[in-house]
Amino acid sequence: MDKQIDFYTPAIYRIQLKENLGSNWNEWFSGFEVTQEVNSSGSLLTGMVTDQAALHGLIRKVRNLGLTLVSIQRMETKPEKPEKGE
Repeated sequence: MDKQIDFYTPAIYRIQLKENLGSNWNEWFSGFEVTQEVNSSGSLLTGMVTDQAALHGLIRKVRNLGLTLVSIQRMETKPEKPEKGE
């Protein structure tokens, strides 16, 4: 059975940027942790997004700053429950 994702509930997102941002950007992206990627080829923003409208606002902020968006990944917010019978 296909797992349904509820995009109207809060979830943790990981947003990869091409640019290297320092930790001083944490305040600008309030509620998100700004970290450098291991291979120093960009930055990761990781944090809770309340809904799709908030996600679009965050993407708009990235665009307005002229930053290069590489990827957006929705992370699991709760451990998966096994299907009945598993």
